[in-house]
Amino acid sequence: MTSTTPLLRRCLLALVCWLAITAACAQDRPQNLAPTTLTVGMHSIRAQLAITPLQRQIGLMHRREMPTHEGMLFVFDEPSPQCFWMRNTLIPLSIAFLADDGTVVNIADMKPQSDDSHCSAKPVRYALEMNQGWFAKRGVKSGTRISGELFQK
Repeated sequence: MTSTTPLLRRCLLALVCWLAITAACAQDRPQNLAPTTLTVGMHSIRAQLAITPLQRQIGLMHRREMPTHEGMLFVFDEPSPQCFWMRNTLIPLSIAFLADDGTVVNIADMKPQSDDSHCSAKPVRYALEMNQGWFAKRGVKSGTRISGELFQK
C-alpha cells in the first residue's frame, strides 16, 4: 500500500493544479449571466444580472464586443456610493447609476482598460453598463426612469 500512496498524492496534486488553472482561465473569459429585460421609452434592453460579489467584480471584462441593446445590470444589496473602473474591459462603456425605482442618478462614459474611477452622485443599488453612447443617443439622462421588474415603484 505504501507504493500507491505517493502515486495517489501525485494524482491529487495534479488534480488540484488542474482545478486551479481552470478556475484562473475561467476568470479571463466573458461571463454569461442570467438576463432581465429593462425598458426606457420605446427601447428594450437585455441586461445580464451581476448579483454576487464575484459577478460584479468580473462584470464585462474580456469582451471584445457587445450587441447594441445588451448590457449588464449590477445589483447591490442596499444603496451605497458605487464606483466602477475598466480594468481588463476591452470595449468603451457608459454607466448609468440608478435609484431604487430605476431613475437615472448620473451617467458616466468610461474608457477601456482604465483604472479611472467613475462614481455614483449619491448612494444607489443599481448600475447599468451599456456600449458607450447608448444613453446619449436615446436621450437618457439624469432623471430618466428605466423600467424593470427589479425596480421598486
